[in-house]
Amino acid sequence: MKKLFWWMFVSALVLIIGAFLLGRFVFPNTLKDLPAPELAEGERGQLGVDKNINEGTIDEYLNREDAVYRDLRMLKDPGNYEAIDGDSYLSGFVDGFEVVPFPYIVNVMGLPEEVGDTYKGKTLFKTDGTNYTANYAESMDILEALFPKDKVIFLMCGGGGYSGMMKKMLVELGWDERKIYDVGGYWLYKGKNDVKVRRELSDGTSKYDFYKVPYHEIDFSELTAK
Repeated sequence: MKKLFWWMFVSALVLIIGAFLLGRFVFPNTLKDLPAPELAEGERGQLGVDKNINEGTIDEYLNREDAVYRDLRMLKDPGNYEAIDGDSYLSGFVDGFEVVPFPYIVNVMGLPEEVGDTYKGKTLFKTDGTNYTANYAESMDILEALFPKDKVIFLMCGGGGYSGMMKKMLVELGWDERKIYDVGGYWLYKGKNDVKVRRELSDGTSKYDFYKVPYHEIDFSELTAK
């Protein structure tokens, strides 16, 4: 009886090890091939939104170890995005994305007139629309930490504007544009990885559970001004 038990135990162990090795070396996990970045047509392309990887397809490209996912919105943007059928609050996000507010990275230019002004405080960089200058000694180090050059970078915001501006900035500062995708705006996302931040209360008001948001804080008080 003991021999039978040990034979069954050893057989099961061999099967487990064999299955592991088969999966590890014969059928290794493969990542979905990434199409080259390509602009969408029309107004979305003018914003910088990608034709192939966008709000409608991003679910197919989540959870990649070779990539980082960045949402460029503020928790509460001073701009009136409701005027263009958007949302000034970060009311939700796609699971896997981490929030790095673009208005803290560089001064924002070119917003729709209806939106008005966004945040006007301290930023890591300043721009005239073409050139980018660091405001702090640590600015470039922070940018490289948040947007690592050795990774594929997926960018998202509310409607595609901030993410397009962020891609333009990164490319101007030396990032490889072939590894950066502007996947558009959360406002248009209908996928299965939606993390809701806004809750509707019984009295008709809303509450925002910002504790759910993976948020990168930039503490300007700790930085060395140039």
